[in-house]
Amino acid sequence: MFSTLLIAFAIVVAINCLFYILFANFAFAKPQTPSSQAGFPVSVVICSKNEAENLKKHIPLWLEQQYPNFELILINDASIDKTLEVIEEFAATDERIKIVDVKNNEAFWANKKYALTLGIKKAKNNYLLFTDADCKPASNSWIQHMANHFSSEKQLVLGYGAYAKKSGLLNKLIRFETVLTALHYFSFAKAGMAYMGVGRNLAYTAKLFYDTNGFMSHMYIRSGDDDLFVNEAANSTNVALCATPESFTVSEPKKTWKSYITQKKRHITTASNYKPLHKILLSIIYLVNCLFWIGTVVSFVFLQWEWVATLVFFRLLIQYIIFGKTFKIFRESGLVLLLPLLEILLISFQIAIFISNIFSKPKHWK
Repeated sequence: MFSTLLIAFAIVVAINCLFYILFANFAFAKPQTPSSQAGFPVSVVICSKNEAENLKKHIPLWLEQQYPNFELILINDASIDKTLEVIEEFAATDERIKIVDVKNNEAFWANKKYALTLGIKKAKNNYLLFTDADCKPASNSWIQHMANHFSSEKQLVLGYGAYAKKSGLLNKLIRFETVLTALHYFSFAKAGMAYMGVGRNLAYTAKLFYDTNGFMSHMYIRSGDDDLFVNEAANSTNVALCATPESFTVSEPKKTWKSYITQKKRHITTASNYKPLHKILLSIIYLVNCLFWIGTVVSFVFLQWEWVATLVFFRLLIQYIIFGKTFKIFRESGLVLLLPLLEILLISFQIAIFISNIFSKPKHWK
């Protein structure tokens, strides 16, 4: 029994480390060289629902982008606050702003994908860059850095959407999960298996959107305008990665556990619609992480501590090396010191969310 338990624990550690090799391929790779210094027209598309205050702060930042040719498509998604009024005020002073005022449609009630589709149809340019109303660009060259990665082959650009640093455990957990998620989707994309992106910072061509029939295959799913579209539209050759600090966007994180749980419940519901290979690989990653920590406790109880400690040390060493580099790329180096604590907390949190979603699923994006 003891030898079987040790072998099983060693297999879990080995599988863990195999995935870390996949992650290392991104973490230690040289940044992708932009295929061009873009100057072609870009349409920045932003969907807003009850975001009047955020728009007041962020529209000036988008308009200050140092890019020679872009328009700003601002979508009012049936807001009940002063979102439309704020957009109209700015549009009156800057002709680059184009307004899309969406009324609730009975067939697509509160569906962000419907609003985004109308915004994309309004855009006059082939190159589209997306972010959210509560996001601000990390620099005034955000558009330039993202657009530089477009080419005749690369029609989809994955960017990074960070969360602002605040005090407290919740904020650290949110930022940790954000970096970990980015490590996963950047690493898979680099290996030719892109499975998601984040709507806070994502770019693709209008041609790719129409060739994929937009969001039609998953329009009935309330969330997933970003990850489900990427899951369907991406292939092994048409995706570029942009992880330069100047290309980041920054969002205000949730401030309460309740609001964070609601957000995560909505996000997790989309994963079941990924391609089978993606679901299998992501499930294995999560499973072996769970088994590692469970196996650590069980093995220390029943096995000689020297063998267990060696395996645990080896796994944590590999993880610290790769995650340390990754967190440096995404400007979150301070979180590495809390790695075991945050990983265990995130695993426990995800289990709770999964169980909760079985009984209650969110219906609206806001």
